[in-house]
Amino acid sequence: MSLRLPFLLFALLLALAGCASQGGPRNSAFNDSASSDYLLGSGDKVRITVFGQDNLTRAYTVDGGGAVAMPLIGPVKAQGKTLRQFEGLLRARLADGFLRNPNVSVEVETYRPFFILGEVRNPGQYPYVDGMTVQTAIAIAGGYSPRARHSPVAITRQVQGRIIQGKVAAEYPVRPGDTINVAERLF
Repeated sequence: MSLRLPFLLFALLLALAGCASQGGPRNSAFNDSASSDYLLGSGDKVRITVFGQDNLTRAYTVDGGGAVAMPLIGPVKAQGKTLRQFEGLLRARLADGFLRNPNVSVEVETYRPFFILGEVRNPGQYPYVDGMTVQTAIAIAGGYSPRARHSPVAITRQVQGRIIQGKVAAEYPVRPGDTINVAERLF
């Protein structure tokens, strides 16, 4: 009788551990970043439309310093800004002595790439596709290698200037600039 109680408690703990979700990372800052508005970063290519100004309307790349250099107004900080925030900055800079009541629109033309490492057939850098999950990223990289651990997968992301890492399931959304690392299984 005395061995039965510890055995039952151990079995209960194992059952509860099996019910624990591995769908998302354990870091709350990481979870918050999955649902927030897209933030521009180095490597993004944006289409800036200044209505009525054909010489200013075109595609621009966010440079390594996180800025976009435009004619008339020079470099404008884009890194860490949402599209609407960046539009507001451009509107204010253009209205400051260059254009009267400028109407500006910004959209992402090409997202910065994501990276995948570890036990996939073709690790490397790949173009981001909107709505991508870890599973589709692994498929783009040629699938799992024979030694790969399928779940969970480590994902590294920059959130508000900090690098954070979490363990996620295959259905977890990938963001541009993420680094996915598929570990080797132990047996």
